[in-house]
Amino acid sequence: MKLSKAEEDLMNHLWKLEKAFMKDLLEAYPEPKPATTTVATLLKRMSDKGFIAYNLFGNSRQYYPLVKKKDYFSKHVNGLIKNFFNDSASQFASFFTKETNLTKEELEDLKALIDNEIKKK
Repeated sequence: MKLSKAEEDLMNHLWKLEKAFMKDLLEAYPEPKPATTTVATLLKRMSDKGFIAYNLFGNSRQYYPLVKKKDYFSKHVNGLIKNFFNDSASQFASFFTKETNLTKEELEDLKALIDNEIKKK
């Protein structure tokens, strides 16, 4: 299942905070902050989708993620490679390195990461 853009924004705040009450989540947003009812609706949807859960403290809910950020984005990057690059990591890497205006230093860092992964295999 996928999160909408608004849900992803909220989820990023929750991943950063790890556990948060509604007021904490609202404070994490830049101005103009969304309405409390908007955040409540997003939290309900995300809970229904199985991305978050909460603990009750009286009438207050403390929300926490059920899905790790790395796992969520890994699944979507793999889906992107499969759907847009014919399941070819090489096509994805070629597109990524040519179309993203990376500096020479960033390309060298990527090369070092790849070389390190090759040594591990």
